[in-house]
Order: sequence, then structure tokens, then C-alpha cells
Amino acid sequence: MKKMDYQNVKGTQDYLPNAEVVRRDIRRTLEDVFIQYGCKPLETPILNYTELLASKYGGGAAILEEMYTLTDRGGRELALRYDLTIPFAKVVAMNPSLKMPFKRYEMGKVFRDGPIKTGRYREFTQCDVDIVGIDTQIAEAELMVMALDAFRKLDVNVTIQYNNRKLLSGMLVLFGTEYDKINHVILILDKIEKVGLEAVVSELNNQGLSNSAITLIKQFLTDDGNVNLSYFESFAEQSEEVRKGLIELKELESYLKLLSVETKCEFNPFLARGLEIYTGIVYEIFLTDRSIKSSIGSGGRYDNAIGGLIGTNEHFSTVGISFGLDVIYTAIGSSKGELKENSNIDYYIIPLNTTKESLLLANDLRNKGYKVEYEMSNKKLGKALEKANKERIRNVIIIGENEVKDNQFKVKDMFSGEEKTEFFPFN
Repeated sequence: MKKMDYQNVKGTQDYLPNAEVVRRDIRRTLEDVFIQYGCKPLETPILNYTELLASKYGGGAAILEEMYTLTDRGGRELALRYDLTIPFAKVVAMNPSLKMPFKRYEMGKVFRDGPIKTGRYREFTQCDVDIVGIDTQIAEAELMVMALDAFRKLDVNVTIQYNNRKLLSGMLVLFGTEYDKINHVILILDKIEKVGLEAVVSELNNQGLSNSAITLIKQFLTDDGNVNLSYFESFAEQSEEVRKGLIELKELESYLKLLSVETKCEFNPFLARGLEIYTGIVYEIFLTDRSIKSSIGSGGRYDNAIGGLIGTNEHFSTVGISFGLDVIYTAIGSSKGELKENSNIDYYIIPLNTTKESLLLANDLRNKGYKVEYEMSNKKLGKALEKANKERIRNVIIIGENEVKDNQFKVKDMFSGEEKTEFFPFN
């Protein structure tokens, strides 16, 4: 019989206990922050109808190429969710009795058959918050401040870049970009930090834009003043879309200044986000030191998705933010799992021919709410202590026949070396 060559599917990963301890700490920290901001938990199915995820209110053509599709036994066309946003929009569309504003968070696996890079796999975990029912930019400000709070608690130094899709698309119209090419041109401009000016201009040429449009776009890209909102004032007089985008950005900036986070947030006039779903403010979160080039969180306003899914084109003011658990874990570094005290264990009990008494003590401590590991494999004392050191378990209880006879046991602090004596809570 041929031996099976075990390996993970490309783009998937196992997380062994050291790594998973860190990942769960990240999840708990994020969840605590989400709850602190008044968000309610939600869970949606991984399996969805392909028609839902392929909706024009979904992620757009680029992401559909990465969607995993399948057919069930009834011949129905299904797909694995590629994000948590469209499943959330579906929930709101299906539940008209939800009280607005509605704030939810969800953490779950998503799947994309796309390129693999640092912190980005084909199966990965997203941690999302969305707010429905708030027209003003106070919703965006709330999510951006919440993100800064979360990363401060994770001890990760980040910067948030933000922009407005109305501002960017309005500028492109003024420069002479054909309406049906705007979304594609926006996605090209979004890559300027990754590929540079010449590569962007080359791609614009391939789109068949007029020479005058390309000249004006290039001038816009290279103008030093474009990082200030005042740069757009004259354009706002010529374009209603630019004017609306500018008003929204100014409102957002007023909240960021009020909350004293403006130094952690940067206006980037070319930031667009890859998904066509966005209708207003967009933002991406980056490590300040850029040790990882890609964003570790992102989001924005998408007011048309829910109404579009219902089929009424009704306006639902919706703003979301998404954190990538896997890329945050990569940013924090797996070494943290090895360096920290093992918070999963309060006591490690080592029996030396005292099985019954050790089990009784373990049971008593667990009933009192402590996390206890009982050594079941008859390890010799030296090997058991070696395990405690390796796994960073602080408190070790060794129970031998003398301890049972004297009705007392010692708790050894493996970090300080100190010992304290306690009596058995039973005869």
C-alpha cells in the first residue's frame, strides 16, 4: 500500500498550540474592543448561493475570479464566502425588523483562490464590524478610532490612510476619463505606492485614455499639494461629486481632530480600496514601520449594497471595517507565543505514585475555577519539570507519598523558584 504524502492544501495552514494561543489572544482583544463600542455578535454561513456573492453589489469582477464555487447534490450553484460583508448585507436585507442603527461584529473564515503572500492565505480569518443606519461620517470616525484602540491594546503601531471614492471619481471625470473606465482607472491609481508612477501611467495608456486625460492624471499624481484638502477646493466648484467627497472628508477630519487621533490618520488622495462596492470614505490600516507592505485592516462606506440586494435600490447608510487575523498574527510575530507565560494553565500537577490523591486535588482546583493540567503519562520528575519550563507553566505541584502522609503539598513557582506549602482540602 502506497504511503500517503500528507500536506496542507496550498494557501492553508495549521496553527499549533503556541501559535493558536497568540491568535486567540488577538481575537479576544479585538472582540473585547468591539463589545466596548456597543457592537452585537453575528454569525453567517460559509456556504452561500453563487448568485448572492456574484451580485454586482458584491466584490466586483476581480474578486469573483478568486471565488471558490461548487455544486451540491441538488444541482444548486454554491460558493464559499470571500468576505463577511455581503453575507452581512444579506442578513440586513432578510431582516427588515432590525432596529437601526444596527452595529454588528463577526469573526470567521473566508476563502479566496488568489495569490499567496505574507500574511495572506487562501483560507483566512476576518474580524469585521459594520454599522447600518448612520448617514454622517461619525460612523467612519467611530470605526477608525476603534481600530486605533484595538491596535494600541495589541501593542502594534499603526497608521490609517483614508480617502473618498466620490472625490477620486469626480476628479477623474474632470480630467476627461470616460465613465465606463472610471472604476478600472481607480484600481490602477490605487496601486501607485506598490508599483510606482511609471507603471501606473503605462497601465493608463493601455486603457485607451486620451492623451490630455493621462497628462492631467499624471499632473494630479505628482502635485505636492494633493495631500491637503484645500487643493480640491477649486475642483469642487466644477464638480458636484468632488464637492460631496470634500464635504464628507472635512466632516471626518473634524471628528478625528476632536478625538486627537489626526496624527495617526493620513489623507491619501489615491487610496481607493480594491472593491467596487465602496461609495464614499475608504480607509486602510498599515503598520507604521511598513515591515509588512500590505494593509492589516481596511474598510469604508458602501451605501448601495443592501438596497441593491433587496432589489429596491433603497438607500441603507452602511460603513464597515475588517481586520485580518492572520496578517495581524504575522505582524505580532509567533515568538510571542513562546515568550509569554502559559496563560492556559494555572497549576500543573505531577503525581509520584499518588494517582488518586493527585486526581482529587486536580478536581478540587478545577471546581474552584482554576485551569489545571494533570500529568497522566507517568513522566519521571525531571522530564515533567522540563515540560513545565518549556511550556512556561508557572505553578507546579509535586505530590509524592510523603506529601500524602503529611496531608500537605508544595506549590513551586517555576519563574521565581519560591515554594509555598498548602494543606490538602480533603482527608
